[in-house]
Amino acid sequence: MKNKFGFILVKPQLGENIGACARSMKNFGFTNLHIVSPKINFPNHKAKATSVGAFDIINKAKVFNETNEAISNFDIIVSLSARRRDINKRHISLNDFLKLLKKNKNSNFGLMFGPEASGLSNKDLSFSNYVLQIPTSPKFKSLNLSHSLTIICYEIFKVFNENLLKKKSTNIKISSKSKINSLIKHLLGLLDEKEFFLPKEKKHSMLLNINNLIYRLEPNDKELRILASIISTLSKKNIKP
Repeated sequence: MKNKFGFILVKPQLGENIGACARSMKNFGFTNLHIVSPKINFPNHKAKATSVGAFDIINKAKVFNETNEAISNFDIIVSLSARRRDINKRHISLNDFLKLLKKNKNSNFGLMFGPEASGLSNKDLSFSNYVLQIPTSPKFKSLNLSHSLTIICYEIFKVFNENLLKKKSTNIKISSKSKINSLIKHLLGLLDEKEFFLPKEKKHSMLLNINNLIYRLEPNDKELRILASIISTLSKKNIKP
């Protein structure tokens, strides 16, 4: 999967951003980084410092003089833009992008990002199949280069790693109703001794609320023992649920 995606940075201005991009790529299992006419000497120590260990991606990054050279090995180019451009290109949403990934799982995708200050030029966009806007607040649309790339990496990762993202059940057994009822009964007795249920006409609803609260917790035996210890400490009595 990781080899089917390449990330193309066009004229990046800061080594720190390149390094942060490399770090995000490695976080999500991607390795293919293309850089077009960087505005700084590359690679450099700032890029490596902010990559925080993604040195392999920095060292293997391919540098090109022209955008058309950097995209030559990809089947589909998706360019990122903070604003909608008046060009004859298919503008897609993030949801459209995810559908595109699922529909073209065997295609090589190139994800293209522009310079930090100005974004991609219309000439760069002319090489694209699609132009993608990440939804942001209309009051402040522009994302940092590495942040934008991180979002895209995550979205791609989700599509191809659904099983990893599914929450695994820990199969921790909930305490038996008899143990929970025993704890509740003892707690209510202590609260009665402290005249907690006042005014008396509200006692019934208060009892229901306490029952609902503890049952909603679905405590296991260990958690029930902790609750018992807390109550025991506060009441100076031993409680054994």
